[in-house]
Amino acid sequence: MDRARLKRIEDWMRGYREAGRYSGSSLLVYRHGEEAFFAADGLASLARAQAYERDTIVRIYSMTKLVTTTLLMMLVERGQLVLDSPVAAYLPEFGQMRALRPGATEEDQTDPARSPTLHELLTHTSGMTYGFNTGVVPQAYARRFSEIGLQGVTLQAWCKDLAELPLCFQPGTAWEYSVGIDVIGRVIEVITGQSLAEIMQREIFEPLAMEDTGFDVPEHKLPRFADCYEAREGEPLALFDSARDSRFAAGRVGLHAGGGGLVSTLEDYMRFGEMVRRGGALAGARLLSPRTLCFMRRNHLAGDIASMGAASFAEMPMTGMGFGLGGAVVLDPARVRVQGSVGDFGWGGLASTYFWTDPVEHLSVVFFTQLIPSSTYSNRAELKALIHGALLD
Repeated sequence: MDRARLKRIEDWMRGYREAGRYSGSSLLVYRHGEEAFFAADGLASLARAQAYERDTIVRIYSMTKLVTTTLLMMLVERGQLVLDSPVAAYLPEFGQMRALRPGATEEDQTDPARSPTLHELLTHTSGMTYGFNTGVVPQAYARRFSEIGLQGVTLQAWCKDLAELPLCFQPGTAWEYSVGIDVIGRVIEVITGQSLAEIMQREIFEPLAMEDTGFDVPEHKLPRFADCYEAREGEPLALFDSARDSRFAAGRVGLHAGGGGLVSTLEDYMRFGEMVRRGGALAGARLLSPRTLCFMRRNHLAGDIASMGAASFAEMPMTGMGFGLGGAVVLDPARVRVQGSVGDFGWGGLASTYFWTDPVEHLSVVFFTQLIPSSTYSNRAELKALIHGALLD
């Protein structure tokens, strides 16, 4: 990678900070299994004058999804489940589902629906959604979960509440970014008889030496925990009010859900990302077989995301982009209209974090900042262009 061209990334990071878009950011790039570039700029906490460092702890939100999916696939490899199983086989509350009728304008305008499969939960084709999406069912989600909150709620209780809400569409017929992988987290708990936090720690974080990754930030690590900001009209760096996202309060996550609750560091998540790029193993610890990782990185949709009728929020482009298990996969960079390689695989988080691996260029990239929502700026496309602009061999 060309050093002078990599310097452009530092200028880009500084430019975001000086323009008042981010308080700061950090980036780690590996190529061919070795560190190729690291940069940190600005502050992780404006109030505490805390700089972004390699060991700064951030909320990774939906980058949790690939971790949870990896754990589920470890159980698949052990013969403990198959992906075509209905979720009701593990969580009976999802046995009597209903789906919104096409064109419905009210929450109760539904038809009977089958229980979504685990595969549909993993690929966002289950009919579930998020409260920040648009439409009748997302509005119902927003009402229900703002009422119950997330502090002191178990994943088991949360799933029972979720099962009472209708699906956006009949399972398997469309794509909508959703809480499906949060539900997968509860399925893992039922199969293993352990909490999601416990089994993640034993099966993933300890083998990969991810010492700063988990659902909670211990008190002695709170000085390294970044503040989170929100882009509001007239206030581009407003301190994010934890009361509006009660998953995080004083470094503790109320709901240990598989879709968005983890915190991590650059070094930790790079270890996880390199495990993915290397086909399931890192430094003598094997989590998955290479064939399973290859299976996860394939497109599991009938076409690209756009062809599945997606019209709501997603953290990646939809045209030319497919979806594997736990992340998006590039099918055609030209149709995505962002530099990359066929087979690029990764995902981002609500606070503008981003991760991808590139099997052609042997790259793993982790970018951290803390700004909600992730759609505020085009940082992901810009970063991919900067990285590819520095590849000269």
